[in-house]
Amino acid sequence: MLKKLYRAIFALCGLLLGYGVATLLISHKLVRRLLGDGLGFSEAQTGGVAVCSALLFAIIFYNLAPVLKRQGAKLAKDIEKDLQPIPANDIFAGSIGLIAGLIIAFFISQLIRSIELLQFAYLDVVLSILVYLFFGYLGMYIAQGKGKDLRFQTINANRKAAKTGRGGKGRDASPKILDTSVIIDGRIADIMKTGFIEGDIVIPSFVLVELRHIADSSDGLKRNRGRRGLDILNKIQSDYGIEIYNADSEKALEAIPEVDVKLLKLAQIMNGKVVTNDFNLNKVAMIQGVPVLNINELANTLKPVVLPGETMQVFLVKEGKENNQAVAYLDDGTMIVVEESRRQIGKTVDVTVTSVLQTSAGRMIFAKLKGK
Repeated sequence: MLKKLYRAIFALCGLLLGYGVATLLISHKLVRRLLGDGLGFSEAQTGGVAVCSALLFAIIFYNLAPVLKRQGAKLAKDIEKDLQPIPANDIFAGSIGLIAGLIIAFFISQLIRSIELLQFAYLDVVLSILVYLFFGYLGMYIAQGKGKDLRFQTINANRKAAKTGRGGKGRDASPKILDTSVIIDGRIADIMKTGFIEGDIVIPSFVLVELRHIADSSDGLKRNRGRRGLDILNKIQSDYGIEIYNADSEKALEAIPEVDVKLLKLAQIMNGKVVTNDFNLNKVAMIQGVPVLNINELANTLKPVVLPGETMQVFLVKEGKENNQAVAYLDDGTMIVVEESRRQIGKTVDVTVTSVLQTSAGRMIFAKLKGK
């Protein structure tokens, strides 16, 4: 029923369009000149031609309705997809600039149409169209450039405080730029919930593109990681009102193909900090002097301190690398290597800590069975 209604609406549009086109052409002075004064259409002939044209257009539009509907839906999705990485501030500023440019073009086109010399061969119409295109684009371009300067002056702390009931971020805090790995990891959402991260949260558009590519990957594991990252990003955006930063407007980033290098360059441009859990990116950022907040380092720092001589109860799950060793894990994932305990695998035992080793990958605890 709905499909028939769509086709009927399209047919009606075609009917009106065909009638209007036929009437316009017949009454146009250029057509009358070509036909001559003695060969003009009578009123009956004019009506007949208009009706035939209306029926022809109605039939064409009726048959093309499904195709036009599919193409229209596809076009709408493509436009929505293209606009997704663009911040709302840029869209709003561009719209205001476009309207202002069209208003200026309107007054200029009125001036052009008042010049009789330009009315020859529809030169005034052509010039008016060019003026509308030029000033519309110019207004949109200038407004987007100015809107970009104001983008990071928005105080997201008030919105965060209103939603979470916690204090906002510091006024002078540098913006925090999230990379792909930390979004996929997911712990950043919980950290933001605690209110420890201050400053504007920035999601570059190229990070969003990389997430989308991972989510569309043919590899099942990568696809699940990408979809998890998009879910985390939606959660962060809905809870804290962050916006996607359109990095395409930065000329310094255009010639950089790698996402990690773009991320560090953007941090230098914005005087911000990169939030990541990528060990290699962390090292490169240190070389370039870009401040980094590493989630893994934060997690390792927050692990409970264990001193030699302390006792604890652990469950031995598997063999260790060395002879007669067994391995257990704490709740936070810290690995405990227990000497002389291979026969106790699968049991809960009391152990005494002998030493603690801190590595770049995390903390490792060595222990022995209590009483030995």
